[in-house]
Amino acid sequence: MARVKTQELPEIFSPADSKWASAAAGRGEIRRIGRGIYTTNLEEPLERLVLRKWFDVAAIRFPEAVVVDRSAHDSKPAEDGSLFLDIGPGLSTPRAVKYPGLTIKPRRGPGPVKGDTEFIGLYQSSAARIALDNMRASRARSGVSRTLTRAEMEHWLDRQARSRGDAWLNELRDQARELAPALDANADFADLDGLIGAMFDTRESDLQTVQGQAGRRGRGYDTDRLELFEILRAALAVEPFPKRENVEDRLNLGAFFESYFSNWIEGTEFEVDEAEEIVFEGRIPPQRPADAHDVRGTFEAIIGSRTSPTPKDATAFVESLVEDHRLVMGGRPEVSPGSFKDRSNRVGSLTFVSPDLVEGTLYEGHRLLESLPGGMPRAIFAMFLVSEVHPFADGNGRVSRLAMNAELTFEGLCRIMIPPVLRDEYLSSLRALSTNANPRPLWRMLDRAQRWASRLRWADRDDSLELLERSNAFVTPAEAGRLNIHLVDPDQAAEPGATP
Repeated sequence: MARVKTQELPEIFSPADSKWASAAAGRGEIRRIGRGIYTTNLEEPLERLVLRKWFDVAAIRFPEAVVVDRSAHDSKPAEDGSLFLDIGPGLSTPRAVKYPGLTIKPRRGPGPVKGDTEFIGLYQSSAARIALDNMRASRARSGVSRTLTRAEMEHWLDRQARSRGDAWLNELRDQARELAPALDANADFADLDGLIGAMFDTRESDLQTVQGQAGRRGRGYDTDRLELFEILRAALAVEPFPKRENVEDRLNLGAFFESYFSNWIEGTEFEVDEAEEIVFEGRIPPQRPADAHDVRGTFEAIIGSRTSPTPKDATAFVESLVEDHRLVMGGRPEVSPGSFKDRSNRVGSLTFVSPDLVEGTLYEGHRLLESLPGGMPRAIFAMFLVSEVHPFADGNGRVSRLAMNAELTFEGLCRIMIPPVLRDEYLSSLRALSTNANPRPLWRMLDRAQRWASRLRWADRDDSLELLERSNAFVTPAEAGRLNIHLVDPDQAAEPGATP
């Protein structure tokens, strides 16, 4: 036989010549994983290697088997290394096969059926087959159970419908109905049909998870976002924020600049004197009527939030968001002011809460909000709740900051303003929590912004403008980065453009 070049062999392989393989393993040129399976990888621990290349190992031992049951749902072996396969019809089912870090647990079945897809020497179950197979109850003598629990099934269906829409559940049901006879799963389909019907609230069936129950009430919610909200809630609950009293604003100059800055964050930029004419004199630039209404509407919402009581329950909270959105975005009928979005929205790679889960996620998030002490903890949480749900087609940032400051006003505390110089830091701190579950940058940044705002004064227009300029408030993020300029407390700045 011609000499085999090990460098030309795949990382996981079944040798054509078992005697050669045994000798090569003895010489340390390859390693034996199990009966008839070897590897050219001489460094990586076998347990880690086998788990990383589980599909190659399984395809060698049971070629064209179907990954089924729990393994199909997970698309990988379970935590204990169990991998469940349908190896096709046969007179008997072979015993489990153990390898380092992996235990293949085969069962008889029809093998690949309609909808299953080829998967590196194996087949992967379709979503309909995953649903039918996992409706079957199973018990594990040791390790994980072969199929999902009822609660796990509800959670899976909820997550799939949340990301793909409710129509996906109907399509899944239709596909499962067609597939059931081939899997001898008519009884399992009846159970699945009842479960999906219960999630749509069209059938009587006990739902075990809060996600499923929420969906049945018509208020399904985004479970991933609720986990993120809980991370923020836990961080805010233990942080000792200073209580900075509200700054007197008889001339509504503070309200004006809060509106001015909030709109600047969203890209609606005017010169200060031009924005003053819009807000205080009602002059609308003919070239930019919608932008002007944004600034004026935000100002009106700020004034209203100073006199309105903070919402006492979730329903009032949601209603206040809708009203604020109507005021702020009233000049843009194309974004449906005062109505929740009907299409998903996103910023970069971040997709926000699905339209059908907006209201339920706000309600569930408000339950966490109620557990926090008044002041900064509730204010920061309310802002992030609205920002992360993104319930409207546009205007979400402005509404989220209105919700934040309403909580502060109710406690008699200083409202937060985010001037242009802090814009990029504010947005990056939101991303740190949204994408990395890190709440610290957000609350630290907002705490610093409130400290700065608490040292401003609103008794005179020119004096207030000078304080803002001296503190570098109007410096753009690009200028700040290029010149190393930071926001400073107005009483510490010697002159405009000063640095710490």
